[in-house]
Amino acid sequence: MKGGLKVPRISLILIGLVCATVITLAYVKSPFLSSWTPSQDHVFQISPDYKVKDEEVLRERNRLGKSEESVKFEPTISNSSTKGSSTKDQVTEELITNTEIEGSAGIPPSFTQRGDLKGALEEKSSSREQENEVAAPVNSADSPIVNLTSASKDHGCNFAKGRWVTDDSRPLYSGFGCKQWLSSMWACRLTQRMDFEYEKLRWRPRDCEMEEFTGANFLKRMENKTLAFIGDSLGRQQFQSLMCMITGGEDRPDVLNVGREYGLVKARGAKRPDGWAYRFPSTQTTILYYWSASLCNLTPINASNPATDYAMHLDRPPAFLSRFLPRFDVLVLNTGHHWNRGKLNANRWVMYVGGVPNTNRKIADIAGAKNFTIHSIINWINSELPKYPGLKVFYRSISPRHFFNGDWNSGGTCDNTTPLAGGKEVLQDESSDSTAARAVKGTAVKLLDITAVSELRDEGHISRYSIKATPGMQDCLHWCLPGVPDTWNEILFAQL
Repeated sequence: MKGGLKVPRISLILIGLVCATVITLAYVKSPFLSSWTPSQDHVFQISPDYKVKDEEVLRERNRLGKSEESVKFEPTISNSSTKGSSTKDQVTEELITNTEIEGSAGIPPSFTQRGDLKGALEEKSSSREQENEVAAPVNSADSPIVNLTSASKDHGCNFAKGRWVTDDSRPLYSGFGCKQWLSSMWACRLTQRMDFEYEKLRWRPRDCEMEEFTGANFLKRMENKTLAFIGDSLGRQQFQSLMCMITGGEDRPDVLNVGREYGLVKARGAKRPDGWAYRFPSTQTTILYYWSASLCNLTPINASNPATDYAMHLDRPPAFLSRFLPRFDVLVLNTGHHWNRGKLNANRWVMYVGGVPNTNRKIADIAGAKNFTIHSIINWINSELPKYPGLKVFYRSISPRHFFNGDWNSGGTCDNTTPLAGGKEVLQDESSDSTAARAVKGTAVKLLDITAVSELRDEGHISRYSIKATPGMQDCLHWCLPGVPDTWNEILFAQL
């Protein structure tokens, strides 16, 4: 009897081994079964005390992690697309709500902390499109927080992710000086404001070191080149900031005013020209600004009538940009705060699409018109880039407003003067300006992401200290200079 039981036992053991082998092979080959294993996407934070002693295990896990990513992140979207739309884009837009920056809105917390669906979807969408990005090792002990993605393929870092730190060597120029370039209404040192701690802050990216800005280095890098800012008054602030940074706020009689080359002369009866252009003769570097609050082409509907309305062509770039694009080497675009019904009515702007008045209800809505225009201008410029291989184009994300207890015309204020009262660090990987981020996705246009960085700096606005302040009104949109726009230019310089 005992001997008779050995055969069945052996048979059962063999059957068990065969079944285990079959299950193992099926597990490895079946995408259904392997999908139940936790992916690297779900590993958000690693303790700094955790150390891996077995290097072979670490390398093997990294290899497997990369293999999983190569399967999960397919298909990728070509960066050469000029349409800016795809099936995946449409699905993503349906799943992710487009949130705009409002006056008192705070920075959304990093999805790595909250683990919500929106953050995960944005992260996976971003990861699929960035073919050259490298995920951090699962068992890295170098940092307590693992940055799973790299938002900049060219530099391997996300300049918009980091923290504000105090730097006694700041500011880069004096707020009492730079009178050759800086408008007095933005020079807070010339007002009654007495606190200037905000001038001592410097932005430090989390994943990389940002090269120290100097005027000499900038001019050398931009030798025989032209940089153009085209946008609204925040774009003008960035332009003036850069001129002050390059010159250190000192008068430069050698710098040439070349605005006439670009038709930037003050028209009869106008308060100012449509823009400015200056050239540094030592390096033949030209810096210019052109005012285009909407980034649309504006044409009079009835040129013979001085009180005519203006066609606001949402699908056509500004005529200035179309004309002078071949002369630019670096282009920075922005729009945003003029997109409200009051501004359109005051300027007598009438929306046009396809050369005729717009009849699309979705576009007629201000948010829809703005979104349509941003996508239109970026798609147009992306289609032009093959003609100009050396041209670098940036779309600057929206500069946040900080009106509390009302809006600009209803008693809104920004009285805080304590730097970083609301926090000093940006942890999120995705941009707070989702409209801009989606518009540049799949194009060769780069996002100059300054929204979350600036959101932490509500103490840096003009506030009630403007020289010609209107009683009961504060400027919680524009920035004191020196100030936050200097950081925008440092981030720009790091990407040139």
